[in-house]
Amino acid sequence: MTERSTAPAADGTSGSAEGSGVESVVLLDDVFRPVGTAPKATVHTKDTPLHLAFSCHIFDAEGRVLVTRRALSKTTWPGVWTNSVCGHPGPGEDMDEAVRRRVRQELGLELGTLEMVLPEFTYRAVDASGIVEHEYCPVYTARAASEPRPLDSEVAEFQWARPEDVRTAALAAPWAFSPWMVWQIEEFDTHGVPYRGPDA
Repeated sequence: MTERSTAPAADGTSGSAEGSGVESVVLLDDVFRPVGTAPKATVHTKDTPLHLAFSCHIFDAEGRVLVTRRALSKTTWPGVWTNSVCGHPGPGEDMDEAVRRRVRQELGLELGTLEMVLPEFTYRAVDASGIVEHEYCPVYTARAASEPRPLDSEVAEFQWARPEDVRTAALAAPWAFSPWMVWQIEEFDTHGVPYRGPDA
């Protein structure tokens, strides 16, 4: 089961990991207002509540896009190819800073220019095990300022590829990629957003 919907634009201020050391996500109501928090480690179940997230497509100086294969140990969509990185802002954390933090943590990579391009992307998807992703998930593009050194616990492998090849593959064989990546590429087309990195 997969669903998409449209949400109000993100204000870029909704989100930092709390001082307790427990990474939390921001829970949202059905009109996308924050209503509380939940531990990230336990929020993804067969009845995952709507929560705040982000997704980023990272491009290098040659214009190639970074695609990653999710680690086999991941709770949802293990071993599936997807966009460069996804994550969750913590309570009170600036969204742009959350993207940079997560890219640094997961990919060992520093970002240059960062731009929100799909502020209203929202989706719900269920993987083969029945675990649900349910996210209000603004989408970014970014320029890489270094080479990736991903964590094995997050990324099984990665590849730099021509954006046009990734787009063609995702639309021709959506079952081979994460549903949110495929839908985001469709949204790039729908909204006339070029599938490329932001201007330097």
